[in-house]
Amino acid sequence: MLSDATDPYQPMETRHQITRRCLEVLAENGFPLLIVTKSDLVTRDIDIFRRTPTVVSITITTARNNIARLIEPYAPPPQMRFSALNRVTEGNIPTAVRIDPIIPTLNSDRQDLEKIVSKAAEAGVKQVTASTLKPIRGFFQSLRKAHPALFETLKRAYADGEWLSGYRYLERKRRLGILEQVRSISLSYGLEFATCREGFPELNTTICDGTAYCRRRLIENHLG
Repeated sequence: MLSDATDPYQPMETRHQITRRCLEVLAENGFPLLIVTKSDLVTRDIDIFRRTPTVVSITITTARNNIARLIEPYAPPPQMRFSALNRVTEGNIPTAVRIDPIIPTLNSDRQDLEKIVSKAAEAGVKQVTASTLKPIRGFFQSLRKAHPALFETLKRAYADGEWLSGYRYLERKRRLGILEQVRSISLSYGLEFATCREGFPELNTTICDGTAYCRRRLIENHLG
């Protein structure tokens, strides 16, 4: 998996190609690949993805540029990521979209969520994985300095939440309502759906990280 800690396609990757060299070694040795990124640079490595079972998961938190600039100012704009999805699926590489994090009142609007899902379905994506924002300790203090108005909004939204394993979760019923909405939209477009670390496994129609498609290819290859 490249990568669950930070994006494997940082801007400097264009010049240094460290991720690409890692992928080449992994593919040469038959490792299946799970890519998780917000960058359209992922399309550069489609030739490697074709050499080994691969799933590319692209995070798209909103279809609105103004919201994207607020919550992820250094990531490529949404349209560039949608274009990347199209290119990867055209290369016959299974893709998933991660709507993560969903932030109450900011990108939790049904119309915004449906715009992401509909464009993902149009691109040929296989599944949607959704997760709500789970602030760590110190998050709200930093937010108060950077965005006072947003701090007040989210402070109210999480006031009745709970701490689990070092993360602040939205109140369970409210969290479930958001995720059920994304699930309903995804299924209406014929896509699989999953959540990660939300505590609602009954919502899932597939594995949350997208590896189901790697596993299928491995089994198909093994059976010949």
